[in-house]
Amino acid sequence: MNRDYPLEKVRNFGIFAHVDAGKTTTSERVLFYTGSQHKIGEVHEGQTTTDWMEQERERGITITAAAITCFWSKTQEKDKKDASKKYRFNIIDTPGHIDFTAEVQRSMRVLDGGIAVFDGVAGAEPQSETNWRYADEANVPRLCFINKLDRTGASFERSYASILDRLSPKAIRFQIPMGEEAEHEGSIDLLAMKAYTFTGNMGEEVIEGEIPEKYRADAEKYHKELIERIVEQDDDAMNAYLEGTEPSYEEAKKLLRKGVIANEIFPVYCGSALKNKGVQLVLDGVVDFLPSPLDVPPVTGINPKTGDPVERHAADDEPFTALAFKLQTDPFVGALTFFRVYAGTVSAGSYIYNASTGTKERLGRIVRLQADKREEVQQVFAGEIAAAVGLKDTKTSHTLCDEASPIVLEEIKFPEPVVSLRIEPKTKADQEKMGVALRKLADEDPTFKVSTDEETNETIISGMGELHLEILVDRMKREFSVEANVGKPQVAYRETIQGSSEAEGKYIKQTGGRGQYGHVKIRMKKLEPLTEEQMEKLPKNVSREDHFEFVNNIKGGVIPQEYIPAVEKGMRESMSRGILAGFPIVDVSIDLYDGSYHDVDSSEIAYKIAASMAFQDAAQRAQPVILEPIMKVEVVVPEQFMGDITGSLSGKRGQIEGMDDRGMNKAVHALVPLSEMFGYTTTLRSMTEGRGSMTMEFDRYDVVPRNVAEEIIASRKS
Repeated sequence: MNRDYPLEKVRNFGIFAHVDAGKTTTSERVLFYTGSQHKIGEVHEGQTTTDWMEQERERGITITAAAITCFWSKTQEKDKKDASKKYRFNIIDTPGHIDFTAEVQRSMRVLDGGIAVFDGVAGAEPQSETNWRYADEANVPRLCFINKLDRTGASFERSYASILDRLSPKAIRFQIPMGEEAEHEGSIDLLAMKAYTFTGNMGEEVIEGEIPEKYRADAEKYHKELIERIVEQDDDAMNAYLEGTEPSYEEAKKLLRKGVIANEIFPVYCGSALKNKGVQLVLDGVVDFLPSPLDVPPVTGINPKTGDPVERHAADDEPFTALAFKLQTDPFVGALTFFRVYAGTVSAGSYIYNASTGTKERLGRIVRLQADKREEVQQVFAGEIAAAVGLKDTKTSHTLCDEASPIVLEEIKFPEPVVSLRIEPKTKADQEKMGVALRKLADEDPTFKVSTDEETNETIISGMGELHLEILVDRMKREFSVEANVGKPQVAYRETIQGSSEAEGKYIKQTGGRGQYGHVKIRMKKLEPLTEEQMEKLPKNVSREDHFEFVNNIKGGVIPQEYIPAVEKGMRESMSRGILAGFPIVDVSIDLYDGSYHDVDSSEIAYKIAASMAFQDAAQRAQPVILEPIMKVEVVVPEQFMGDITGSLSGKRGQIEGMDDRGMNKAVHALVPLSEMFGYTTTLRSMTEGRGSMTMEFDRYDVVPRNVAEEIIASRKS
């Protein structure tokens, strides 16, 4: 079986934005214009294709990244049915809410390009910055689309300035709007120097015309800026331009494509997805400027058998190489594993090798997705995105490959959860089902963790925020029919030390038979907390709790070598139990420098207990403190509420970091402890007559003030 589309005509791209920038509305227009659906679904009507989960339609937000395959012929093509002129688009529509940031992260990893959507009133917003950072890390070329230019208060120039200021000075106007707010009628292409308007019921007719006189001066000024940026991509073009020769339209397009793929230029488009203006031209931009799988560097990994680096090129005749980037439980077909094929081909019914686990699995069926609809396919080729049905042992970030040419690709990193809840089944029948449901949800979402409180035996679920956990509990009820009682949100506190100390642990137990003897001496000191860069370099299976240094300085065999691992294990177990309030201890260094042993009575268990005793004693004397997560908070409100908002954030132990204009509103930036922010969205709505909005993301851990620490310790003891 041969591929139906050549690799150079494949585009894998994502659509990402801050919540409410109009990203899903843009995706719906894409589906309509590419002929994938005959009716446009609207977010406000709860009828969208990419937001297919009940919770998404009820709340009007995207929760899970949806993968869609569709086809596009460029706007200028007269014969839209000519298959040779069509391009295959594999699109991922990602969530904008910060609680579902993992969906964006994992999607960026498997995309070749992206469209960043911005609200024409608010410009670049906090989640725009987070998404942009993820795209930078994954080296994903981008187009920018300033949307909602029909709204009151919309300003292309102000939004464009916010992109330059907050995201990248490499952004450049590729289009400018003809009119704004109620006057918005179309856009001007600054490269072709043509004006475009949109007619027909759904804007499906794109009319190309001359630039109206009132916009000509601006168009010529910005055309010159664009050409100057384009010729910077090539020395010959630059020299010719300096001598007075402007590149032809086709040459300029080629150079612009080169600049976009190299992440040196981010072209900025404009329009209004809701009013059906501009989306088709962005799709033309995807074809013209975003890379095909052939334009991106070959994927690199490690040969698990030899440890040598390996490269795979995007070609069907290379050994099969794919990355599983998402798991999803489907009510009709069971477990779906989304994967991106980087090299080679794979057929339904064949066996594939999971290089991350060293096991083989049978690939039963392969489906291509259009959000919640499925098209079964027999074979998938290099550069494509598809989903496998029925893989049991494959998890997010696992590498699937040809067993004869094994490769392990770099795993996707996910942030640690910061909010926890206690959860218990309502009935005995729910108890068994709850365990299964939680395991499946944790497999799907790497930022969702399930653990058991050893003291109370209660189940604890942890995630990225209140909304994140609320949605997961709701999914458990709807998809798995599990009723559960949920406790109040809990903060993921940590403990550490601020000083240094020495301690000795001696465990001697004499009974009738053989006794127990373990004896250690340790020095304890504080490790500097990990920076964000260091956190990113940690292996995927290492979390912040593992920031612990164990130094073995035993000389002359005073403790036999075989007992050293037991000493380290005792230390680690003590760290997980905490000192002050039972929270895990982080950022500690232990130097094991002395001890003794008994020829007959010494054992691993005795050294483990002795180490634990020494650790507890040393930590008590090394100024232990509780750490709490501090959140980066941004509140956007009309100006008249500014005083109330800054006052309320200061009253929550918040530090106001600054303020700026956000469209017609004001934005307040603050650092606030997570424990103070539960339920703040409701408070904010009541304080601002429902006109305020808020986003927050984890910034760092910081020491809890003494009076607050005493309250935390007392509540844990009670």
